[in-house]
Amino acid sequence: MTLLRFEPVRDLDNFSNRFQRFFDEFSGFNSLSKDSFSPRIDISEDEKTINIEAELPGIQKENLKITLQDNILTLEGEKKKVTEEKEKNYYREERSFGSFKRSFSLPVEVDSENVDANFKDGMLEIKLNKQEPKKETEKVIEVK
Repeated sequence: MTLLRFEPVRDLDNFSNRFQRFFDEFSGFNSLSKDSFSPRIDISEDEKTINIEAELPGIQKENLKITLQDNILTLEGEKKKVTEEKEKNYYREERSFGSFKRSFSLPVEVDSENVDANFKDGMLEIKLNKQEPKKETEKVIEVK
């Protein structure tokens, strides 16, 4: 008999992620047109780093901007349509183009001076080193 460990918090997180993904995709039918684009992003962590992977197919490196301010990472970019062919009679047009901006509050403090970002084959990988927690020092306050 195999015993399975019950982890209610993890189960709630998984449910929450699935629930959010459902509404992201559902709301996308109304809000996303062929002139807008929202990349899929994964955020994970290991002992020393926060790792971000973003699918950015069709985006040029020059059209991508990454900023980090107050522990909030922002990705901005634009997926440009190469040519506009008005003479084509499309049966189906599913690809989306346009600009996007996504911001994420990072789960822990990171070292903003030590960030590594690589972009290859439509995949953006960002590694942010976790910052050592600031040591709380006790300060005696003089009563006057």
